Amino acid sequence: MNFNFDPESNRYQFVKHRYKYFLLSGLLIGLGLLIIAIMGINLGVDFESGSTLEIMIQDQAFTSEEVEAVLADLGLEPGSIRLIGNNNEIAEVRFIGTLDQEQITQVRQAFAEHFGQVDINESTVSPMVARELARQAVYGILLASVAVIIYVAIRFEYRFGVAAIIALFHDALFIVALFALLRLEVDLTFIAAVLTIVGYSINDTIVIFDRLRENMKFAKLKTVEDLEQLVNRSIVENLPRTLNTSITVVFAALALYLLGGEGIRNFSLALLVGLLAGTYSSIFIAAQLWFEWKKRELKKKLFHPQNA
Repeated sequence: MNFNFDPESNRYQFVKHRYKYFLLSGLLIGLGLLIIAIMGINLGVDFESGSTLEIMIQDQAFTSEEVEAVLADLGLEPGSIRLIGNNNEIAEVRFIGTLDQEQITQVRQAFAEHFGQVDINESTVSPMVARELARQAVYGILLASVAVIIYVAIRFEYRFGVAAIIALFHDALFIVALFALLRLEVDLTFIAAVLTIVGYSINDTIVIFDRLRENMKFAKLKTVEDLEQLVNRSIVENLPRTLNTSITVVFAALALYLLGGEGIRNFSLALLVGLLAGTYSSIFIAAQLWFEWKKRELKKKLFHPQNA
């Protein structure tokens, strides 16, 4: 697509309406925190100790009711049942709490009696491993965030770094809230999606910040209106690049979600939502946060020139 935006046009007043964007994001973030507080996060087996069985049959299709009935006869209650494969010939059954080898053998025998030949792949995460995986996931996100702040602060200035990281947490919270609302599992693939979004979103934000820095070299910022015009111009100059890039990546993520199969559906959904939130925050949140901070500095110089 070819987007044409005139930087000199007064039609695009992003900074003027910044409080509307802040209010919208604040309401959505508040709603997201409320959803997380009430419903909690549906942690997968990766972060809670448990066992996962992939039960595969040939030339037949499972139903969730059939799988649940077979397990109920054994006195087992699964945490979740997900049917995957082209014809639902694979049942992915997750248990909160680990199964021992005797129980797995009983499951194999029971499904063989009902469906004939059956193959079972089993994976178990112990409580210690689950805690370690959760800790490493948190460390990974925090480390990425700190690295972003340091890089942007060195490359630009610390105000850019703080604005960028606030926008990143804004994007990540949208994804977490959506998964909490839809009761989708948060597992290692979800963490991979969040880290992918962190990289993509900060790239979009840095491009706008870079344009801001370049335009500041030639701008004479004597009033708040001059600063507002600078931010508007920088955003508008980057809009074609931002929208073209975002749309093409969203198309790819949408194709993954629709055609990629159950195995990566949660990953592609997190990616899709994060891409949209990242594009929004780059245009409507990050630069406006920097403007608010810079505006206060400019006002101090205007009213107290001896301290400038």
